[in-house]
Amino acid sequence: MLKITKFLPLVLAGVLSACGGGGGSAGDTQENYTITLRSEKVQLPLNIAGVAPGLGAYRPYTTTLYVEARKGNLPIPGGDDIFGCNVAGGLDSGALYYLDGKAEHETEVDDGNGGKIKVPNAYRNITLGSNAGGNSFHFHAGDQAGTARITCSVMDPRDSQQKSASVTISVGGTTGKPASVVIEAATPGYLGTKNSTDPNLRNQMGIQAFVMDDANQPTASSAGANVQVRILSGTDAGDSARLVAGSQSGSVLQLPSIGGVATFTLLSGTETGRIFLELTSDRFDNNVANGITDPITTIRAVSVLEALTNPIGLADVDLGDVTKEVPFTALLSVTGGLPPYTWSATGLPAGLSIDSSTGMISGKPSKDAQEREYRATVTVVDRNKLAATATVRLKLVGGLPEDFAIGDCNSNKVCSLGNAPVGVNFTYSFVSSVSDVTWKFTSLPAWLTSGTTSSAGVLNGVPKVANCGTQTFLVTATKGATSVTRTFSIKVVTNPSPPAGGDPADFTCPGM
Repeated sequence: MLKITKFLPLVLAGVLSACGGGGGSAGDTQENYTITLRSEKVQLPLNIAGVAPGLGAYRPYTTTLYVEARKGNLPIPGGDDIFGCNVAGGLDSGALYYLDGKAEHETEVDDGNGGKIKVPNAYRNITLGSNAGGNSFHFHAGDQAGTARITCSVMDPRDSQQKSASVTISVGGTTGKPASVVIEAATPGYLGTKNSTDPNLRNQMGIQAFVMDDANQPTASSAGANVQVRILSGTDAGDSARLVAGSQSGSVLQLPSIGGVATFTLLSGTETGRIFLELTSDRFDNNVANGITDPITTIRAVSVLEALTNPIGLADVDLGDVTKEVPFTALLSVTGGLPPYTWSATGLPAGLSIDSSTGMISGKPSKDAQEREYRATVTVVDRNKLAATATVRLKLVGGLPEDFAIGDCNSNKVCSLGNAPVGVNFTYSFVSSVSDVTWKFTSLPAWLTSGTTSSAGVLNGVPKVANCGTQTFLVTATKGATSVTRTFSIKVVTNPSPPAGGDPADFTCPGM
């Protein structure tokens, strides 16, 4: 259902037509013109949601009006621009509409989804043609209660006198019982501190409190105060702020209203942050001065700034793998805002913390912390006490102990992988019982190649006579920020079972 929050500009209709024109004949008579006007509904509900006009059961805010003129007992002659109708009183309660689908009576607007739709125009007066002596038009209720008087007229050609008829439509109603308090503040809606030197910030703001009843209409003024305004204590900037209205000044005011509207001024103090205003009316008797029996309360926050800046921003970041029991540091950065900044974080693994003044995450993750992915929430607050949050992701992994065994080797001595006969394919896999280990091979003999799988580091190659003898190389296992390196040896020896037909010299190491 399309909702229109306010009328389109009301315009004076010149030459406009509605539901048809022309046709009909009044016959030949000298009798005077008479005119009647009736409305299908003479009472409409308040249109507090701004629902657009339309016909049908789901358009309860619109009614159809019928105007008819007769010459004696016969319809007046047909034609264009015969009837003139207008809202003669209570224009704030609603407006007139043609609802005939003609382009001149509609305006194209955005539909909120990138498209366009046509909505009917609102008028305070319209001109209608005569078809069989009559025509119809529409009245649509607004969001203000009241009584609208619609008048239509027609000119009698015999004496050039206007003949008119009126109908009254009641829109909504009032209860006089406070049901809500609505706050409207002067733009821009925020304040500067009392000592701010920013020329674009003011340290006082005019505010109005609307005491509304069940029908969303302003309550009537009463002999006492209609609304109480209070600065809630213990908030960022509230303790040094002040309220003023006439002879009243302080953290609590009790104010009368004019037409349900009370006006006061909020003065900022020396602190940045937010001022929380509590506004209260009394549904019992619309009077807070004699005690509050049935409170109707609303709270509004007003920001107080030291200076206007670009919006504060903090981006999500992935810190990658972080190893338990290994020192770790990472510096976060913020954009915009007003220094100094205050940092905090929740959800970091035990042993890591964030420096509140620098945004540095540091520490040594505890050995007891669970190995998993962490998603910590980091918050930064600037001098204006405006905040930004971001998610910091890290994966906590366990490190390798100093006595971690690679193969069967867990010492600093040279560990042998045994003999590799000439001409025989040699393969060896380094497998760890610890997950997520990566492998690196250094100073490998030329005849050996290295590779890795998801769980192992693999050596493979076929030695030749030229490779005979003992060669040493390094194997490094790494997990997170820790690594362990071991030294290995392998001895290329004579092949005791050379292939048939081969030259034995090609498989025999000299001196062996």
